[in-house]
Amino acid sequence: MSKLSLDDRRGMGLREWKKAKTMAAIQTQAMKLFREKGFNATTVEQIAEAAEVSPSTFFRYFATKEEVVVKDNFDPYLIDAFRDQPKDFSPLQAICRAIPEALDRISKEELDTLRERNRLIMTVPELRSAVMANMLETTQLIVELVAERVGRKSDDLAVRTFAGALSGTVLSVALLHAEKEDSNFEEMMAEALILLEQGLPL
Repeated sequence: MSKLSLDDRRGMGLREWKKAKTMAAIQTQAMKLFREKGFNATTVEQIAEAAEVSPSTFFRYFATKEEVVVKDNFDPYLIDAFRDQPKDFSPLQAICRAIPEALDRISKEELDTLRERNRLIMTVPELRSAVMANMLETTQLIVELVAERVGRKSDDLAVRTFAGALSGTVLSVALLHAEKEDSNFEEMMAEALILLEQGLPL
């Protein structure tokens, strides 16, 4: 997910929406090329040409070719949705309701490429390392949000454990969604969050 600071990712207006649309268009064209040529054989220049943008525009959205697969617009939406939850909600209640709300704001283009992007992550070693770095950033974002909500420090063990459990849940759903052809990511995520709220009964 994105690498902006917490304060920089608070809201998205028309300008930000247009950026998200351009980003999704680049990802869509990139995935088509990866499908046709393979990830390693596809160049940034080819992706930029297919998306009808310049290479410099590509690098305004993605620092590397790997980021085309692992980066998305989810974090800013999650921040807004989490902070909008009622103050009397526990962090778990707030996050369980914020995630579906944030997913509702993700563009259809991004969601359409999600399964294929996750499958690619599972098969390309360079992408597995990139997604690990991405997950660490997302986990830190959750740490900051939860610590802010409950008035604790970001190095609090309970806060860190909460963030780790949630990140693990998101990763597990993403991998299962990639494996199951007929699965719906949003529905699976909602079901997983219910299980988390219930204490993961087995």
